[in-house]
Amino acid sequence: MAEVAMKRQAQSTDRLGTEKIGKLLMEFSIPAIISMIFNAIYNLVDSVFLGQAVGAVGISVTQLAFPIQIILMGMSALAGQGGNALAAIQLGQDKLKEVEKTLGNTVLLLIVISAVMALIGIFGMDPLLRLVGTTDELYDQTRIFVGIILVFNFVSTIGMGANNFLRTEGKPKLATFTMILGTTVCIVFNYLLVMVLGWGVAGSAAATIIGQACGMVPVLWYLIAGKDAVFRLRLKCMRPDFRLWGKIMSLGVASFVMQVAASIINIILNQTLVRYGALDPIGSAGALSAIGVAGRVNSFAFMPCVGVAMGAQTLIGYNYGARLWKRVRTSFLYAVIFATCIMTFFFALIHIIPVPIVNMFGIRGDLETFCVFALQVMTALFPIVGFQMMGSNYFQSSGQPLKAAILSLTRQVLFLIPLILLLPVVLPNILPITGLQAVPFTYPIADVLSALTTLGFIIPEMHRLNRRAREEKVVAPQVAGATENLEAGDK
Repeated sequence: MAEVAMKRQAQSTDRLGTEKIGKLLMEFSIPAIISMIFNAIYNLVDSVFLGQAVGAVGISVTQLAFPIQIILMGMSALAGQGGNALAAIQLGQDKLKEVEKTLGNTVLLLIVISAVMALIGIFGMDPLLRLVGTTDELYDQTRIFVGIILVFNFVSTIGMGANNFLRTEGKPKLATFTMILGTTVCIVFNYLLVMVLGWGVAGSAAATIIGQACGMVPVLWYLIAGKDAVFRLRLKCMRPDFRLWGKIMSLGVASFVMQVAASIINIILNQTLVRYGALDPIGSAGALSAIGVAGRVNSFAFMPCVGVAMGAQTLIGYNYGARLWKRVRTSFLYAVIFATCIMTFFFALIHIIPVPIVNMFGIRGDLETFCVFALQVMTALFPIVGFQMMGSNYFQSSGQPLKAAILSLTRQVLFLIPLILLLPVVLPNILPITGLQAVPFTYPIADVLSALTTLGFIIPEMHRLNRRAREEKVVAPQVAGATENLEAGDK
């Protein structure tokens, strides 16, 4: 059985170090992109249904709950993406038993995380809602929505976390299918519960949980009982190894930090919108709704790049573990080009037809004008964002968590948060705009600063890879020559 498993592993994963990078990146990224797009579509459809059925209040509730949902995604990524990055490196080193132990401990860690978040949802709801900026007007509705999401978060945390391993298994299409299945069920139940039965935000939250549960089940089934699985989820491999937990979380910390930072930004952003929205004719709820729509569209554009990062992570991790430096470099460069093309496409789309985009969410009148303005300003430098995302992903995939975490922090924390706090105060004294209108300008400025920082990290890293590749060419002939001499001596 061990020989059969090793043979399956070789057939499924050895090609990561031999086939053309472009072909492999497309093979692994496109299914992930499709799954991410479906996930983003659900977020859009969710807001569209709530906007049509409940009005601006429904979109405002999802905007207030968004930081909490981001935290849940971050907790899943902390274990799921970290464990997958480690597993990819271990596969490159032909360590199948260690891969299974990593998978088992990753799933156990996801279970523990889910339990902690559910307890917070039961006993720590009120301070959490105040923290994200919930107003008295929106408090009851937000409490219902967030409560359902937190208590049943295990279906998304475990499902999304374990899904990462399907790509390393060599099953990117299966990974895509499970996410598409979950998203489709979400959309169907969202329509039934929100538009038909009129359950409002409670129906939206319930539909989300039902869909995520449908996506989780086939992931776990394949990892436990899949006939052609390269590695399996085994009970004996789920014995807690806290040192291994540390390795997993160190590799997943970049994704986690990015999500936590995004959550913190959304909390500060919500509080800023409530403050300056109250001074504007559209009001606090209108400001939350308009920026919430712009944020949903932004998230939709980012999701395909997340798919590219997922596909590239497997390639970079495997080839880094196999010490194939030229292929590591090529994988990164192809991922940057792919991500840049995607962000440029969405930049063009948003700036050509912004009004129909915001109208889908039921945004009209003065709110439409501000929403279009905010959306176009926030996406003004979209084409350079792909490079920054792939830079952080590269260091995570190659087992350099500190650099990955720093790059994740640059845009989200070091630049965006200070800008959100400062620009509404400073810009109205320079430009003929209000404090509320100054908020969207924080995003393109942060994009420039973070891209420059990423460039400062990537340039020396590419030089290092080039040097290692040159050394590899020099050493290989020497080793071959020594082997030939040894064989001649034996004769």
